[in-house]
Amino acid sequence: MRMTTDALTLGMKHQLKIYFAGTQNIKPGFPVSYEALEEKARQTMKPEAFDYIAGSAGSEITCSNNIQAFNKWQIVPRMMGDVSNRSMETKLFGTAFSSPVLLGPVGVLSIAHPEAELAVARAAKALQVAQVVSTVSSRSLETIGQENGDNIHWFQLYWGRDNDFTQSLLHRAELAGYSAIVVTLDTRIFAWRERDIQHAYLPFLFGEGLANYFSDPVFLKAVGNPAEDKTKTMMHFANCFSNPSSTWRDLKLIRNATRLPVIVKGILHPDDAKKAMDNGADGIIVSNHGGRQIDGGIGALDTLDNIATEVGNKTTILFDSGIRRGADVFKAMALGAKAVLVARPYAYALALGGEEGVKAFMSNLLADVDLTLGLAGCNSWADVSKDNLVKA
Repeated sequence: MRMTTDALTLGMKHQLKIYFAGTQNIKPGFPVSYEALEEKARQTMKPEAFDYIAGSAGSEITCSNNIQAFNKWQIVPRMMGDVSNRSMETKLFGTAFSSPVLLGPVGVLSIAHPEAELAVARAAKALQVAQVVSTVSSRSLETIGQENGDNIHWFQLYWGRDNDFTQSLLHRAELAGYSAIVVTLDTRIFAWRERDIQHAYLPFLFGEGLANYFSDPVFLKAVGNPAEDKTKTMMHFANCFSNPSSTWRDLKLIRNATRLPVIVKGILHPDDAKKAMDNGADGIIVSNHGGRQIDGGIGALDTLDNIATEVGNKTTILFDSGIRRGADVFKAMALGAKAVLVARPYAYALALGGEEGVKAFMSNLLADVDLTLGLAGCNSWADVSKDNLVKA
C-alpha cells in the first residue's frame, strides 16, 4: 500500500519536509539542537542581554540540576502497537490544546528582538501554541492579546504589594481575552545572579519590560509621568513587582479578583501544592524558575513525581524548568504533568530570527514530541504513565 503525505503525522511530515529540501541543498535556517541554538544566540546578542536570559542564580547549579534530573529517568519503548494515528492533544481547565507544550513567560523580550512578544504571539498563533505573557513584557498585554486573537493566551502575574495595581492587571487581562492567570510565587525577592551583577545590568532600570506598568492607570496615578522622576517610578515598580511578606492566605485576594483559572507557579514541595489548592489555586506549575531564583536548589523534575503522587488526582499539574527536547516533554508528562512550558530556547530562537526563529524552534520541538510519543509505543497522552519510564 502506497503511503500518502495525508497518512503521515506531524513529526514525519516536518521531518520529510526538511529532508526533501536537503535534496535541493537547502538546509535548516536556524540551529536545530538546543546547544547550537544557545551558542548562536550567545554570539549574536549583546553580552548583557544574553546573560540576563541565559543566567541563573549564583553558581547556576540549580539550572544544571534541572537538566541532570531528566537523565535520572529513561524511556522504555514498547514495540508493535499501532501508533499510526497519534494525537498530542491535551485538555486544561476545560479547554482543548493541540499539544501540551506552551510558550512560557519570559520577560523583557525586547532585549532579544525588537518585535519582542509580538513576534512570539504571531508564531504561537501560526502553530496554535498557547503563549503565556509575562507581567514584565516589552509590549502591553492588550497589544499582545490582540496579536494572539483567538489563539489561547494566559497572563503571568508578578504579585506585589499594591493590591489596586494587581487588580487592575487582572481586570485588563480578562478584557484582553486571556483565559488563565499564572501567579509566580518564587520571585518575591530578586535573586543573586552573578552574570547580571558582573554586567551591573537590570533591564528594568533601562526602561525595558515596563509596558504593562506604563500603560496602567493605577500605576500612572501613583507615579505621574514616569520620565519626570525615574527614582520614584522605579521604587514604585519594585513595590508593585514583589511582596516578600505575602502568605498563602493572601492568595484569596487574587482568587476573588478574577473569574479566570488561577495557576500558581514555583511549586517544589507536595505540602506547598496542597496549600495552594487549599487557598484557591485551580492548578500548579512545578518549577524552580529555570534555576534563576535560588542557587543549590533541587531539580524541578526531581520533585514532580512526588507532587503528582500526592495531588495529581486533585488538581491540574503543569511543569517547567529544563524542557529542551521531545524526550523531556514525554518524561514530564509520564511523571504526572498535563502540560509543560518551554522558555529559554524560544527566547534564543527569537533573538536569531524573530517570528520565523520561534516558529522554526517550536515546529522542531513539536515534531520531536510527536515522534517520541510514537517511538515509545503510545498514541496519546492517555497511553503515557510512569510505567513508560525506569529510574536510572
